Amino acid sequence: MAIFGLPGGSEWIIILIIALLLFGPTQIPKLAKTFGKSAKALKDGLDAGMNEPTEDEESEKKESAKKDAAAAEKEEPSE
Repeated sequence: MAIFGLPGGSEWIIILIIALLLFGPTQIPKLAKTFGKSAKALKDGLDAGMNEPTEDEESEKKESAKKDAAAAEKEEPSE
């Protein structure tokens, strides 16, 4: 993977050793947990955004409801 500029196996080991020295063995699990929660929140937010209807879809639903209501009024016999 070095072709694409990504760290290889030995480079990851060096990065992990530096992280261990900087944060200590007690902080790394806390950081991983926080990172996991952040990633989950981001994924949930993206999923929620993808499921929301757009403005065009909402206006089409409103127009369709108005047409249905107008058609229903025409079909009802007036006394």
